[in-house]
Amino acid sequence: MKDGLIKTAAAAVEISVADVRSNARRIIEKIEGADAQKINLLVLPELCLTGYTCGDLFFSERLLSESNQALEEIAAATKGLYPVTVLGAPLAVCGKLYNCAVVLHDGKILGAVPKMRIPNYGEFYEKRHFAAGDTLGRDASVQIGGETFPVSSRLLFQNKKMTDYCFGIEICEDLWAAETPSAALCQAGAVLIANPSASDELIGKSQYRKLLVSATSARLLCGYIYASSDSSESTQDMVYSRHALICENGKLLAENKAFEENAYTVTEIDIQHLMAERRKNTSFAVAVPEEYCRIGFAQELRETTITRLIEKNPFVPDDREDVRTRAESILAIQSQGLKKRLEHTKAKSAVIGVSGGLDSTLALLVAVRAMALCHRPLTDVIAVTMPCFGTTRRTKSNAVRLCEELGVTLKEIDITKSVLSHFADIGQDPKTYDVIFENAQARERTQVLMDLANMYGGLVIGTGDLSELALGWATYNGDHMSMYGVNASVPKTLVRYIVHYESIRYGGAIGEILEDILDTPVSPELLPVSEQGEMTQKTEDLVGPYELHDFFLYHMLRFSETPAKILRLAKIAYQGVYPKDVILHWLQVFIRRFFAQQFKRSCIPDGPKVGSVTLSPRGDWRMPSDASAAIWLSQLEGE
Repeated sequence: MKDGLIKTAAAAVEISVADVRSNARRIIEKIEGADAQKINLLVLPELCLTGYTCGDLFFSERLLSESNQALEEIAAATKGLYPVTVLGAPLAVCGKLYNCAVVLHDGKILGAVPKMRIPNYGEFYEKRHFAAGDTLGRDASVQIGGETFPVSSRLLFQNKKMTDYCFGIEICEDLWAAETPSAALCQAGAVLIANPSASDELIGKSQYRKLLVSATSARLLCGYIYASSDSSESTQDMVYSRHALICENGKLLAENKAFEENAYTVTEIDIQHLMAERRKNTSFAVAVPEEYCRIGFAQELRETTITRLIEKNPFVPDDREDVRTRAESILAIQSQGLKKRLEHTKAKSAVIGVSGGLDSTLALLVAVRAMALCHRPLTDVIAVTMPCFGTTRRTKSNAVRLCEELGVTLKEIDITKSVLSHFADIGQDPKTYDVIFENAQARERTQVLMDLANMYGGLVIGTGDLSELALGWATYNGDHMSMYGVNASVPKTLVRYIVHYESIRYGGAIGEILEDILDTPVSPELLPVSEQGEMTQKTEDLVGPYELHDFFLYHMLRFSETPAKILRLAKIAYQGVYPKDVILHWLQVFIRRFFAQQFKRSCIPDGPKVGSVTLSPRGDWRMPSDASAAIWLSQLEGE
């Protein structure tokens, strides 16, 4: 449970219908197996103690008494075992029979939650045997083995040692109802929902079930553990498939597909992620009605071995088709945003500084799309290449050729003399390669672009990306400034994939040029080239690998994670790629720069939001420019 990671498992139980004793033995074996895996929360199927398909045998006093006896034995068997277990069993309460989820931990039955929505249509006829949970009084209870425990639909189960670890329960049909118990449970404080289920298998039903669980976890900002009955249930009229699902905020973390043989479906749900989402989301209503009862359990805090996928590039989808879809969506947002700004300002042109690098290439491609949307000639895009001390033949050639192939207006303005004149004006030695040497070039380029925009009645289109904004890797009032920043919320790792997508879409000569741009190291090209004409300045040598910085950025902003947790996750994601000391070094650099460079982000130009992480001071990120990074950096001391 370290760092809020709760190891959860959904498991089917091979049963013999109505053979409670043998079922109880198998359930105990499941719990013991979960204990060996250090599972925090184990969810077993609906009515797995007796079998869901007992039919009128549920009226049998013999079956019910055996079930109660078995619950006592299972509870005793959990003494000293780690998991909290949720399993399905029938319980007779106040003269009625209820389909319940029973919660056990460390030798005790903590409580039982009755099913609220009783299906009585199609192949289901549960109302013949079971009453709905809302017919129970608030103080209903059952005594088994001399111990009394509550039976109520309004129970929350909370770890005394980590109070955010709080779960509620709904059972099978409850999930399919228009008004689900899980909604009220989450509003009352549940962060996890356990669902013991007995959903039969039909054509297309498993996909619908997956969508339902995933959507519920997204809507309620919760983790959802769904465990359905084993195929060993009676097949008289239905077949069951042991389908298991574990979702977190709309994302499927683990699945046991229909009829797949698998002892446990295991993954970690990150409660810190969910709590961070809830704190930010002001429309997520929180209410704690008095009628909800919190039942505490004491599960010690162990370090959880992480088995869930920790993505190296969290901004980039793994699936190729998803990448193409994402790229097209982002390009559409960028170009539609620029179209609106061009139309609103009645701009006659879009002026872009092109360097042959990734960011200016993406901005140029967006501008071309925007002009097409405006039904205007592409010559209204004015691309300006401004060679100086560090410009290489390769990058200049790529910039020129790309503009020619796209059909935009190209201007070449060598700024070398202007910069040298400026050096003379301020007394800068042109052989001193310091920050003044570099920034003077960046500001001269911006001045040229701004003046050209005035000359041609246009707007300067910014090229800087989200990763550069996070690091402050921009010259203040140089490339930091524009009239509309189309890349402002696109991280560097995603820029690469979008440009690659465009290279495939265009193909031909344009595709070849874009691929060569992708193969060119990222560089501001502000220091003089080597005697061989090669670049001497590579950005990632100076500020670190962008894939690491994008990883840090995603986890720190999206989920407000601590530096120690980010380091832990990064070590897993980049195992075999970067050693721990390298990750630690660049994480410290990221934090220092992120805090120190906020003043640049406080006055950035407008730009379209394209993803869940953005740094616009008018949008998602408001931070004082004078905030201290001390407590963030101190957590990494001694790592």
